[in-house]
Amino acid sequence: MLTLLAVIIGFLYASSIYMFLRRSIVKLVLGIVFLSHATNLLLFVTGGLRSGEPAFTAEDGTVDLAAVSDPLPQALILTAIVIGLGITAFSLVLVYRFHQETGTVDLDEMAEQDKP
Repeated sequence: MLTLLAVIIGFLYASSIYMFLRRSIVKLVLGIVFLSHATNLLLFVTGGLRSGEPAFTAEDGTVDLAAVSDPLPQALILTAIVIGLGITAFSLVLVYRFHQETGTVDLDEMAEQDKP
């Protein structure tokens, strides 16, 4: 399971870098989304994968810390998901407004329009 998640994280990071290198602003926004998802998965994996062990204490108050997952990365991921959603929505609104003003989302076409 850990190997599969490592491959997925690598694929998402590679996809985001590929999208950053494209000339379309929409693909740039998709690259930002892929980058945030890859980072969220990376944080999730670093928090430890434990199945079947609840993060509760025993009746005598003792806890086996090696058997439970760390809840801090999970809380960070939830916060990052909300922030990423806001950034994605804001970026898409900017792309829409940019398309209304220039008539294109391609950066090469925009540079050609600026030339006299």
